[in-house]
Amino acid sequence: MSYYNPEPPHTHGNRLKVGILLANLGTPDAPAGAALRPYLRQFLSDTRVVEIPRAIWWLILNGIILNFRPKKSAAKYAQIWTNDGSPLLVHAQKQAQLLRGYLAQKIKSPFAVELGMSYGNPSIQSAIDKLRAQHCDRILVFPLYPQYAASSTASAMDAVFHVLLKTRNQPAIRSIRHYHDHPAYIAALEKSVRKHWEINSGNPSKLVMSFHGVPTFHLAKGDPYHCECHKTARLLAEALGLSKDEFTVAFQSRFGKQEWLKPYLANTLAELGKAKTKRVDVICPGFSSDCLETLEEIAMEGKHIFTINGGGEYHYIPALNEDDAWIHAMTTIALENLQGWVSPEWDAVQAKKDAEMTKLRAQALGAKQ
Repeated sequence: MSYYNPEPPHTHGNRLKVGILLANLGTPDAPAGAALRPYLRQFLSDTRVVEIPRAIWWLILNGIILNFRPKKSAAKYAQIWTNDGSPLLVHAQKQAQLLRGYLAQKIKSPFAVELGMSYGNPSIQSAIDKLRAQHCDRILVFPLYPQYAASSTASAMDAVFHVLLKTRNQPAIRSIRHYHDHPAYIAALEKSVRKHWEINSGNPSKLVMSFHGVPTFHLAKGDPYHCECHKTARLLAEALGLSKDEFTVAFQSRFGKQEWLKPYLANTLAELGKAKTKRVDVICPGFSSDCLETLEEIAMEGKHIFTINGGGEYHYIPALNEDDAWIHAMTTIALENLQGWVSPEWDAVQAKKDAEMTKLRAQALGAKQ
């Protein structure tokens, strides 16, 4: 048995393409315990996600977590599941489709866009297989995480390199590290907030910018995520013209007993509620698509915490999803990282002639295809 995975069919003279791989976290196939168990096992077995000695963590994961959490998580997913499936997957698929169309308006050279998830389906493996089947010899990996973190961006890249480890004929790879301070991304966030304020009769008493949390020791060991979150928040506040008293930064989704990045969102919302804050708007600038974390934890649980503590009006500002400004930003970011690989001046007729000559030369050397 070969160590390497089979190569896609090859014919000399094939028109080569550039591939864009949109990478996101992932989602279970269904809001049911049976679907959550393998998804959580894959997710929580990633050493980038949980940095606990493997033997100890194996016992905790298999002896406790996977026996109780799938059912609880399934109930939460059921609250946000749509007729089309998981919100994260639905939004990500639409983003991929729209990006294809926007890029086609900018470049003439052939390209392909595919979506892959670090955990669950469609997998990073399947996305790379699809790109290579379309004769992509160069691939740009576009993790849909604005701020770099080892547990998200690096995990997606690990999944890519794991595929390449067993690939005989590897494509050239580029990757987008982050875009937390990219002007187009900040502009898309600003437009999203202003649109929300226009619909909801003006500004809130406080805008809370909440980011997914990570253990504090990640920062101490050199992960730049904390700093990049705060830079995104500062740039967005400046774009919106907010003073320091009009916004705050918090971190959500703490798991386990160790200390995570502070302040915790739950504590922040409780304090704002106890202070009888008239209105709070919460935005999650670390998410390109709405998902369980934003729709259930932020929009539902967050509202409950704020209101039972005496708070007034509560709004969750949706993720960028398929917002036109965000797709424009994705296009801009992708094109900046595709320089030298794609061209608006590509000549299809000349490319066909070159491919035919390549095939003829190969056949002259004895190639059958």
